[in-house]
Amino acid sequence: GHIGYMAKGMMKVGDQVTLTVDSQRRVLCARNHSATHLLQKALRTVLGTHVEQSGSYVDDKRLRFDFSHFSAMTPEELQKVEDMVNESISRSLPVVIKNMPIEEARKTGAQALFGEKYGDEVRVVKYGSSVELCGGTHIPATGMIGSLRVIGESSIAAGVRRIEAVTAEGAEQFVYAQQDLIRELRALMNHMPNLAQ
Repeated sequence: GHIGYMAKGMMKVGDQVTLTVDSQRRVLCARNHSATHLLQKALRTVLGTHVEQSGSYVDDKRLRFDFSHFSAMTPEELQKVEDMVNESISRSLPVVIKNMPIEEARKTGAQALFGEKYGDEVRVVKYGSSVELCGGTHIPATGMIGSLRVIGESSIAAGVRRIEAVTAEGAEQFVYAQQDLIRELRALMNHMPNLAQ
């Protein structure tokens, strides 16, 4: 269901209303949401099957993915995860969405959200080897994500880590900002001969 609030005016039971979806924002959110599926698959592959999603947030600008893991990720692990996600993006894997009985879904190895209550019938979302039970909105193929860049990894609770990332234009802007920073640091080093040695 949808939740809203009255900005102004009045409404009563039986009134007709019109719902308008911001289609551009929805596609951007769907792109980031689909990226979380690829991210979870990559994390489970790189870190191990103990990795379980413990929360996530997406909007049109970025994504956040919380997961169970006992230590900070190394730069090498983060790079492997990012590379795996980007490889899945470059393959432009098509989405396959099926509704099926929960027992059948479990046999496919679909990743369920820990602690979530599911009905007898569930929705299975598949991008290549990423298979999850999910009622969210998704893009037709992973190529629409463009690319993914991890912008942060941190601890949010005992045994729970958080990855923050950007996709597409956000990922490009992040890379440009990193390149600008490198150029500024080089210029700074050139003006400080003792540091440059």
